Amino acid sequence: MRARRKLVTTAGLLGATALLLAGCAQDPAESPEKGAPADGKAQTTLTVGVFGAFGLQEAGLYDEYMVQNPGIRIEQTSIERNENYYPQLLTHLGTGSGLADIQAVEVNNIAEITATQADKLVDLGKAPGVDKAAYLPWKWAQGTASVAKGGATVGLGTDIGPQGICYRKDLFEAAGLPTDRAAVGALWAGDWNKYLEAGKAYKAKAGEGKAFVDSASGVMAAVTGSSAQRFYDERGEVVYKTNPAVRGAFDLAASFAGEGLSARLQQFTPAWDQGFANGSFATVSCPAWMLGYIQDKAGPSGKDKWDVAQAPKPSNWGGSFLVVPKAGKHAEEAAKLAAWLTAPAQQAKLFEKRGSFPSASAAYKLPSVSGAKHDYFGGAPIGEIFAKAAEGVPVTVVGPKDLVIAQNLADIGMLQVDQKGRTPQEGWDAAVKAIDNALDR
Repeated sequence: MRARRKLVTTAGLLGATALLLAGCAQDPAESPEKGAPADGKAQTTLTVGVFGAFGLQEAGLYDEYMVQNPGIRIEQTSIERNENYYPQLLTHLGTGSGLADIQAVEVNNIAEITATQADKLVDLGKAPGVDKAAYLPWKWAQGTASVAKGGATVGLGTDIGPQGICYRKDLFEAAGLPTDRAAVGALWAGDWNKYLEAGKAYKAKAGEGKAFVDSASGVMAAVTGSSAQRFYDERGEVVYKTNPAVRGAFDLAASFAGEGLSARLQQFTPAWDQGFANGSFATVSCPAWMLGYIQDKAGPSGKDKWDVAQAPKPSNWGGSFLVVPKAGKHAEEAAKLAAWLTAPAQQAKLFEKRGSFPSASAAYKLPSVSGAKHDYFGGAPIGEIFAKAAEGVPVTVVGPKDLVIAQNLADIGMLQVDQKGRTPQEGWDAAVKAIDNALDR
């Protein structure tokens, strides 16, 4: 895991965001030129604005670039939470001041950026060294504005969150289910409904207090993450109410609660964290970055008890982008740095050191990715598992208020079903009301 930089504001949020966050709460400020390389020539200082412990600095990528380019100095500022960072970014883009040379954008915000801010950003698709063919088509598409907005690729992906199903081998064995990861994946291959059926088989023999899944909201997020169309259609219209994929995901997830298969926990809360340590549930939908989180929360006693198998369908949860504002002092040099930071070789290093899975598919052939195994998860071939998932994720329509819709479906709708015993229809109606109110503001 990356130490995790994304802010998770809901249980099972698609874009979920910062887990183990670090950083200062200052606006990115224009930095003066300072310092000088050994040859005595003046340096160019490039500023990078991010949220949380984004990973690029922690992985040593800035230091490596500065060694290779002695005329460049890189300074990063970080605002701890994306919910504070992003509104400030929009304000700075609107005024054309207070911007870093490079800014990070969370996946749940990228649609709004491409739709409303593309004219203020550099077309990174034309930056030196950028090869569109090296990236996953669906990730490239997310960072690209519509033809009506100029069609520029203004965001280069740093990472993605392809999902697997993490499971407790000891709890599966006790319930008479297979424990080999290939056999486990075969239980539900190709159909999320088979995941529900596996849960029913588990419950029939599992002991008391050992739920099948952590939460219904986590299931809902994973299912919606495997759909090409979710909350918006290709025209930018809000369609979650009438989209059978969204309502189907909601009802399926509610079935996990109704069948007594859920531990009824809210994700990214202390109780959820404790659930990993206590072995309170047997499975959780987990993107690549969550492996480190599980290892941290389950602790040494969980080693070799947890494993990871393919999810029923390829699904994505999370991922971010880098953009370069035209108003920056050094837009040309910043574009070169953004291209280098998101190139396959650097994404592979970020994965190796921080657990952020590459959005550049060309990185999947590199040994540090293709041969990656996770000792804590029984030596699971995580490079192979998550690359397969990543390559199968559909090109998904991402809308400007995806985060708002997902948050209310989870925290207002599904949480009531999971924790308060409301019917699926009652939970759905409550979520719709909250979403409508939020979108009307």
